[in-house]
Amino acid sequence: MNIHGFNQIGFERLGGGTASYQAVNPSTGELLPGAFREATLSEVEKACAKAASAFQEFHRMTGVKRAEFLEAIAVAVLEREEALKKRLAEETAYPEARILSERDRTVGQLRMFATMLREGSWVQARIDTAQPDRKPLPKADIRQYQIGMGPVVVFGASNFPQAFSTAGGDTASAFAAGCPVIVKAHRAHPGTAEIYADAIVDAAHKTGMPDGVFSLIHSSSHSIGDALVKDPRISAVGFTGSYRGGRMLFDAAAARPHPIPVYAEMSSTNPLFLLPDALRSRGEAIADGYSQSLTLGVGQFCTCPGMVVALRGSDTDAFAQRVAANLEKVSVGTMVHPSIKKGYSAALTERCKHPSVKTVFQSSGHGVFADTEAPPALLQSTAREFLAHPEIGEEIFGPAGILIVCDNREEMMTVAQSLSGQLTGGVHGTDADLDAHKDLFAVLAQKVGRVLVNGYPTGVEVCPSMHHGGPFPSTSFPHFTSVGTAAVYRFTRPVCLQGFPETHLPPELQTANPLKIMRLVNGEYTR
Repeated sequence: MNIHGFNQIGFERLGGGTASYQAVNPSTGELLPGAFREATLSEVEKACAKAASAFQEFHRMTGVKRAEFLEAIAVAVLEREEALKKRLAEETAYPEARILSERDRTVGQLRMFATMLREGSWVQARIDTAQPDRKPLPKADIRQYQIGMGPVVVFGASNFPQAFSTAGGDTASAFAAGCPVIVKAHRAHPGTAEIYADAIVDAAHKTGMPDGVFSLIHSSSHSIGDALVKDPRISAVGFTGSYRGGRMLFDAAAARPHPIPVYAEMSSTNPLFLLPDALRSRGEAIADGYSQSLTLGVGQFCTCPGMVVALRGSDTDAFAQRVAANLEKVSVGTMVHPSIKKGYSAALTERCKHPSVKTVFQSSGHGVFADTEAPPALLQSTAREFLAHPEIGEEIFGPAGILIVCDNREEMMTVAQSLSGQLTGGVHGTDADLDAHKDLFAVLAQKVGRVLVNGYPTGVEVCPSMHHGGPFPSTSFPHFTSVGTAAVYRFTRPVCLQGFPETHLPPELQTANPLKIMRLVNGEYTR
């Protein structure tokens, strides 16, 4: 399909502004065909007005009807495979295998939420029937369920142009909740965003969705994003990106006369703790797995293991040397956008200059690579230095990790206790190791959203039980996930109906339970 570069405002294509920008091929530095029109404030206004109007119809639709919409999006995405492969390769330099696997994840998310909607129990219906004869006071009939909050703004992620962007998890979960979505496309892959937008609009037409259920905004300006967040018709925001970007949106939303939640995924180093028996018995295998996890996708994963913690000794030294040897063999990868590489290079250079950090491995060609090529690196410091200078453990977004060496078990526990909030944390250990370090798991459970044993964090399984979130600053709300069916609750709120006549109750709360969903009725779960 041809790239038109317009803003998709509901079912209209608009491009009233005079400014535009082009995507860049990160492999060549060349501008790609297609000028994307910078959205105007009037187009933002129209998108928000349409979304608010669409919400009145969309959130009242049955779960089955919204499921049909999500399933139709999935089909429409698959129909655009060739266009997606071509444009994504040009905009991201991702290999075809990565493009198709992320596409399949995106489609899988849409279908997962459709399945959730068809089953229906996600509304968490709670019913306490009336007790008119109760003494000293009668009890009213009280019923509660989840409803959509209103229009949602989603900011496309730079590193996941499919699964965390236009039709990604934030959009899918918002649609499932009954919330229209306005997506601000990421400037690194606007053509990909347009192809996905075309699929969503196609599906919306085919399934009878209201005009305004979806809009796509192009802009390289922070002012447009700010205007979207501050519009009084917007009820929530989904964001995946840097701490700085997430904090700006969070602060803008909090400063509104009526604040709204910003569900921001921001910064995480995803520490792995390597216990002594495991290093002794299978240190090489752990080093190999870590090297692969660190460099997968050129380190452009929010779950990239940027920190390793181990006890001082020859096994740890051997681990570090093995990782260094592995990194030396890694082909230097291309990052999605020159700005990401610029941030990686600046952060790595600064970290290498820190007096408490030594370089175990850094490509000899560092600094002479192309604008988007990111050579891997392994740094090292001590627990004492890390505790005194926690900034050396901050995220470097890219294929760079730091090994923190502890003198004893107590130091390792202190490092764990000092961690800021993380998306993931993991432990490699034998059964004996794990038995001896149960207190480490207790600490990690307070610090991270997902704890792994004998695994590597890079990548997230899309399934109902997954939790992709964590304490601040990894996310802005540790109670919520952006992956898995529980992600829908970011965009819903409970409402309680008291004393309602049966004829005025929604199907989810009617006594006869016409939807046959699981409900909590007078303290017992039943269908």
